[in-house]
Amino acid sequence: MMQAIEANTQQNNIPFYDIGSGKQGVVHVIAPEQGLTQPGMTIACGDSHTSTHGAFGAIAFGIGTSQVRDVLASQTLALSKLKVCKVEVNGALPTGVYAKDVILHIIRELGVTGGVGYAYEYAGTTFEQMSMEERMTVCNMSIEGGARCGYINPDQVTFGYLKGREFAPKGEDWDKAVEWWQSLRSDADAKYDDVVEFDAAEIPPTVTWGITPGQGIGVNEKIPTPAQMTASDRDIAAEAYRYMDLQPGAPIQGTKIDVCFIGSCTNGRISDLREAAKIAKGRQVAAGVKAFVVPGSEQVKQQAEAEGLDKVFEAAGFEWREAGCSMCLAMNPDKLEGRQISASSSNRNFKGRQGSASGRTLLMSPAMVAAAAVTGAVTDVRELL
Repeated sequence: MMQAIEANTQQNNIPFYDIGSGKQGVVHVIAPEQGLTQPGMTIACGDSHTSTHGAFGAIAFGIGTSQVRDVLASQTLALSKLKVCKVEVNGALPTGVYAKDVILHIIRELGVTGGVGYAYEYAGTTFEQMSMEERMTVCNMSIEGGARCGYINPDQVTFGYLKGREFAPKGEDWDKAVEWWQSLRSDADAKYDDVVEFDAAEIPPTVTWGITPGQGIGVNEKIPTPAQMTASDRDIAAEAYRYMDLQPGAPIQGTKIDVCFIGSCTNGRISDLREAAKIAKGRQVAAGVKAFVVPGSEQVKQQAEAEGLDKVFEAAGFEWREAGCSMCLAMNPDKLEGRQISASSSNRNFKGRQGSASGRTLLMSPAMVAAAAVTGAVTDVRELL
């Protein structure tokens, strides 16, 4: 596969970021940082978390291998027309609550099938106040809520992020592009197929306890009992209790952790590493815990090292790694072993996702992962801030 892509890109005069280029990384990190992702685009990529790029006001689909063939051959995709659900979150996020908590909370409330047949349009003052990197985290996990894609209307935050990047328009082309991008925003009187609203002040630091991203709770809550669930949720919950070896009604806080992973296309950007480093600084990884940090791209790695974040992590006992996907999907040797339980800043907690058929994954924000690393257990990050 690698030889084929090297030969084909050369034959067709397509830029190829080889090893040593300084521009390698996870596709959903490098495309935005290069300015390749822009408002109004239709983006298709052979990875389910392509929804990340919707943060720019693009329509971005994850597609399968046969669809990759179709796109390359025809530049088209056959899709049923999507309905649109407006997911509105308003207010300032409390201390210790991050973009990852927002999307985990949304999926918890709407379910992993709540978005089937829909595009999610994220709106409200909470998203307006977010940086582009935070918006990417939210849109990244749209697919985990069943939505085909998720997007945020482009605004000055979007334009400020893109301006000056390698593949962004320049000069007069930039002015024309911004004028067009602004016209793409949903109209004030736009009609939606569904609207749901959330109050940012009510969103806690959130942790998954089960085997789907929808099985999440606030860090200070207890694992729900069957009596607290709808009948349709009880079967998957029973499966999760058995697999995770967690007891209904038990607190999630205090759950012992074996491995802590900070990285992925969800949370491997520079702002994610900065927040985790705030928690790691001056502390030590707990005895018996393996903790490591994997930047989402070579540029993120370079920037983090220029800021000294690598030294902060290493001094605390974290491993500082090369850019890539790593444990998110058990890439290369980064895998759980046996019944190990992982605190992960990635996007999926499916059975066996992190490389062991019996390994267990708890999803949370990078800062929460860092808190688990230094305490050895699921911990409310607010206690360490």
